[in-house]
Amino acid sequence: MVVSIASRTGSAAEPADVCSGRPNFVVIFTDDQGYQDVGCFGSPEIHTPRLDAMADQGMKFTSFYAQPICGPSRAALMTGCYPMRVAERGHVKQVHPILHEDEITIAEVLKTKDYATACFGKWDLAKHSQSDFFIDLFPTRQGFDYFYGTPTSNDRVVNLYRNETLIEPASDMSTLTRRYTDEAIAFIEKNRQRPFFVYLPHTMPHTRLDASTAFKGKSPRGLYGDVIEEIDFNIGRLLDSINELGLAENTYVLFTSDNGPWLNKNKGFADGHLSGDRGGSAGPLRSGKVSTFEGGVRVPAILWGPGRVPAGTTCDSIATTMDLLPTIAALAGAEVPSDRVIDGEDVRHLFHGKFDQADPEKTYFYYLRVHLQAVRQGKWKLHLPRQKEPLGAAPFSRNVHIAPADRIGFEKPFLIDLENDLGETTDVSHANPEVVRRLLALAEGMREDLGDYDRVGKNMRFFDPLERRPETPPIPDPPKPRKKTKPGVKR
Repeated sequence: MVVSIASRTGSAAEPADVCSGRPNFVVIFTDDQGYQDVGCFGSPEIHTPRLDAMADQGMKFTSFYAQPICGPSRAALMTGCYPMRVAERGHVKQVHPILHEDEITIAEVLKTKDYATACFGKWDLAKHSQSDFFIDLFPTRQGFDYFYGTPTSNDRVVNLYRNETLIEPASDMSTLTRRYTDEAIAFIEKNRQRPFFVYLPHTMPHTRLDASTAFKGKSPRGLYGDVIEEIDFNIGRLLDSINELGLAENTYVLFTSDNGPWLNKNKGFADGHLSGDRGGSAGPLRSGKVSTFEGGVRVPAILWGPGRVPAGTTCDSIATTMDLLPTIAALAGAEVPSDRVIDGEDVRHLFHGKFDQADPEKTYFYYLRVHLQAVRQGKWKLHLPRQKEPLGAAPFSRNVHIAPADRIGFEKPFLIDLENDLGETTDVSHANPEVVRRLLALAEGMREDLGDYDRVGKNMRFFDPLERRPETPPIPDPPKPRKKTKPGVKR
């Protein structure tokens, strides 16, 4: 495939931002880890000394956004775009995107600068299945030199692949965190003489949970805590290897999560706090995974880069996983695609502590499936009017993933001051009508550009020929109701 890659904003990298040699990049992406499931983000019982030290030596992001669900989050990270925007195979907007082969990933951008690229862990962009997936959409066909991991989530089993070869059906899940890390360290050692990009999307803490014997039964937070603490330990191993190889001052390492905590794995949909809870905690944020309340999409994020990232700093400015593609491209001296809209922005200034350069008008749009539900700019977040069970959120319209108290609609715009109300409880729209008008205008502009449940935006992508461009986002047909059977009768 020949792709057009060029900068949309002029020079991709400023000399002041580039040290000797092209920097290395490591992106660690956990699955369903909540905002508060790290010590330095306030976890009272989960101990994460290596992540806490990583924050002490680097930067903690407190307004970092992913997407509400795991597959869309991976599409956003890889392409720098809202999942609603990217093209998918068959033109259908799947719950978990089947990424079209003509979409351009971070890895493909970095290959233009001769980076060694590898993915270790959960891919989830070739169909949400452990066996029935498109091998031609595997990481090895999307810019990665090497893949060691699994096609999708560990809902039932993990089939482990090396590149495109199945090497271990129904893998022992308790070994995955260590083995992904072992492979990542080996890849870095092998490629230490050239620039590299390592993408490490861990299988856990998405359930089913499991931990090795060295960690199981050790955390007061139960098995969920064991899993996080094992991830923390292995992140420490990775950082130690980068230090021992003398690569620390030429490497950026970013840790974050794909969405908020899976609350229906907790007793009573509560924020995870009991030893028997199998889901995480969003802490001060409202709700969790599969929600456009803050707990569903605001995730912990830590950036480490000695000599580049100022130590002990906290960034409160809005940043997202979509910003990684243009930012990494700029730091590498590569160019972003010029033949399509890229939603992410180059935020090198934030990476380097230049917070005064943050764009005060940077906006984040909260989509659940194909439904635009909220918009944030600065401290203001506006929930748009919506039904309790919105059509555009299907199959999550009746959202059994979150607490009944959060399965609500809004008859009119509901304005939140996030600086004073992280729990999103109080509507301040009456006192700030000009803010409401501005955010409504931003939402309408995004509907025109990207779309909503009732329209296809002008820049939603469909690469393959169409007889007619669809008027509404093409979503899968709802599943047929299962026929009831008599007791004892097998189907």
